[in-house]
Amino acid sequence: MIARLAPHVRLTWQPAREEWLLVLPEAVVVLNDTAADVLRLCDGVRDVDAIVSELKATYDDVAGADVDELLRDLAGQRLVVLT
Repeated sequence: MIARLAPHVRLTWQPAREEWLLVLPEAVVVLNDTAADVLRLCDGVRDVDAIVSELKATYDDVAGADVDELLRDLAGQRLVVLT
């Protein structure tokens, strides 16, 4: 399963507040560091296993099931496209 951000969604860094934002047409979502790291890897090329492997370089305990659940939840909200 390969993940990418939906066409109407933009991930951006807000330097003034030092936080990652998910920018939608009529909303802004402030992300925690972990969610931002997952979404930064959703480039339309990496599959979930590759995303998990990348995250393991930063985080000690990464569960593939948790990443999969997050991406499926975001896909249900039409923020991420899974193919």
